[in-house]
Amino acid sequence: MAQGTQIAFGGIRHDSALPVEITSDELSVDQNTGQAIFTGNVVIGQGTMRLAARTVEVIYASDTSQIARLLASGGVTITKEGEAAEAQNAEYNLESGTVTLTGSVLLTQGNSVMSGERMVIDLNTGTGRMDGRVRTILQSGSQTGADQ
Repeated sequence: MAQGTQIAFGGIRHDSALPVEITSDELSVDQNTGQAIFTGNVVIGQGTMRLAARTVEVIYASDTSQIARLLASGGVTITKEGEAAEAQNAEYNLESGTVTLTGSVLLTQGNSVMSGERMVIDLNTGTGRMDGRVRTILQSGSQTGADQ
């Protein structure tokens, strides 16, 4: 079993109860199942967090009309407070306040970069965990020749 690597994400905690704004090129809704699929240049905003992808499926809680989960696929990028995470797919569970990214995950924090196959971000605590042959490049201090 892989141990994984603990990481910080977004500096401060994120309130997953904030309103969610979704924009896209297209929206299809199935009134029977309540399923909504946003396609084409999808951008989701919630507070200071942004998620962009080709397709996002909205899953509603069975007992309410509240959004329970967002399933994003196709070039997913999540940004929050100057940090960016990229992956092939992402699942944002609004009920638990977690985001799970899978498939060639790349996290950029300032000049440092981390990659792996899976990353789980706990938005309630602002922390995360990366698994799957994690590779990290840490930059310390000034790296530009002009500053020397």
